[in-house]
Amino acid sequence: MSPNRKQYQLWEGLDKFFLIAIIFLLFGGILMLASASMPIADRDLGEPYGYVYKQSFAILLGLLSGLIFFYIPSFVLERLGIILPIIAIFLLSMVYIPEIGIKVNGATRWINLGVGPNIQVVDPARLLFLIYIAGYCYRQQKELREGFLSLLKPMIFIFPACILLLLQPDFGSTVVLLTVTAALFFLAGFKLRYFFLLIIILALLFSALVYFSPYKLARVVSFMDPWSMADKGGYQLVNSLIAIGSGGFFGVGLGEGIQKLFYLPEAHTDFIFAIIAEELGLMGTILFLSFYTLLISRIFIIAFKAITVDRLFQGYLCFSIGIWISIQVIINLGVNMGLLPTKGLILPLISYGSSSMIMTLTTLAIVLRIGCEIPREKINKKINV
Repeated sequence: MSPNRKQYQLWEGLDKFFLIAIIFLLFGGILMLASASMPIADRDLGEPYGYVYKQSFAILLGLLSGLIFFYIPSFVLERLGIILPIIAIFLLSMVYIPEIGIKVNGATRWINLGVGPNIQVVDPARLLFLIYIAGYCYRQQKELREGFLSLLKPMIFIFPACILLLLQPDFGSTVVLLTVTAALFFLAGFKLRYFFLLIIILALLFSALVYFSPYKLARVVSFMDPWSMADKGGYQLVNSLIAIGSGGFFGVGLGEGIQKLFYLPEAHTDFIFAIIAEELGLMGTILFLSFYTLLISRIFIIAFKAITVDRLFQGYLCFSIGIWISIQVIINLGVNMGLLPTKGLILPLISYGSSSMIMTLTTLAIVLRIGCEIPREKINKKINV
C-alpha cells in the first residue's frame, strides 16, 4: 500500500466530535482572553491585544507541534521508557540555573532559553511523566496486580519531581501528578486495598505539606472565610465571587465586565472563568462546560476503544490525559467558585499561557493519533501504524 494511502486512512479516522470541542474551546478562549486581558495588556505591554497576539502565536506553535506528534506512531512513545522521566526531572531542575530560571510572583516555574516564549517547565514535564506512567502500567501489569511494592519503582522518578515542584513552589501541579498516578494505577489493576492505602498516604502527605507551609496554610485559612480577609488573602476569591454573582443568567455582556478592570488579579489566567461567568452568565458557562465535557468524554471513549483492541499502553495514556484535564478543570472551577483553595492552575485551552497552550495541543494531538490508529486496525490489521 502506498504511503499516501496510509496517510489518507490515518486522517480518515479523525474523531470529529473531539476536534469540534477543541476548536470551540480555542476560539471561545481567544474571545474571552481578548475581553479579560485588554486592561492589563494595555498597562503592561502597551497594546490592548498584546496577550491575544501572544496566545495566538502559542496556538500556532501548538498546532505545528501537534502535527509533528500526530505523525509519530504511539508505540514509539512507549519504547522511550525511563528516558522520559529523566528528561522531565532535568527540565524541572533547570528553573534553579542562574540566568535561565525566571521568578514571577514569588514562584520560580519558568525558564528562558533565549528564543521563543518563556517555558513553564511543568507543562512538558507533565506530558513526559504521563507517557512514562502509562508505559510502566503497561509493562508491569502483573506486578501491579500482586503487591504494593510495585508502586515504589516509578516513585524513584516521581518523588524527586514532586520535591522539585514543591520547591518552586507548585503545590497544585504536585497534587495533579500524584492524583493521576494513583488513578492510573487503580485502572491498571492495583488492588483495591492497596489503592485506598495509597489514597490515605497521599491525603496525609498533602495535609502535612499544607500544615507546615505558612504560605499554603494562609491560603486555606483565607479560603475558609474569604470575606473576613477581603483586603488580604481572600481578595482574589471575594472578587471572583462578585464577578460570578454579577453575571446572573445571561451575563452583563461580552466586554462589559467590571472585575477585569484591575479588581480581580490574574483575570486572564487563573480566574478567567469568573470573567466568563460575569460577562456571559450561567448560559455561557454551561456552553463552555458542555464542550469541556465533550472533549473529556471523547478522550475516555478513545481510551476504552484502545483497551478493547488490546492497545493497553495507548488506553492508559489516554486515560491519564483525560484524568489530568478533568482534574485541572475541576480545580480551576472550584477555586473560582470558592470550593477549593487557590492553586494557581489555569483553565486548559482558555487561560493565557504560552507553554501550557503548546503542550496541551501537543498532548491532544497524541490522543487524536491514538484514536486514528484504532479504526485502522479494525479495517486492515496489515497496516503498520
